[in-house]
Amino acid sequence: MAFRQENTQRTQRTTTTRRRTGFAGARDQTQCRFCRGSIKYIDYKDIDTLQKLLTNRGKIYSRKRSGNCAGCQRKAKTAIKRARFMALLPYST
Repeated sequence: MAFRQENTQRTQRTTTTRRRTGFAGARDQTQCRFCRGSIKYIDYKDIDTLQKLLTNRGKIYSRKRSGNCAGCQRKAKTAIKRARFMALLPYST
């Protein structure tokens, strides 16, 4: 009987969970570059801004990589595609 009580006490000690202190989440809550500047419309003729959202191969950076919110990422996507159609940005290099 004493052996069973000792065994259960040992298992109860080892099953304690540890919590991380200071872990806020996977991503900090920061605003994207367009929301910070309160830009409503992303212009397809603004090549300098749009090139910051592209790789050197001409691919569009993901939201996680560029830091844009979902709405601004969609606006940037349409602006990049319009600029590509107007031959201001390359489709690929």
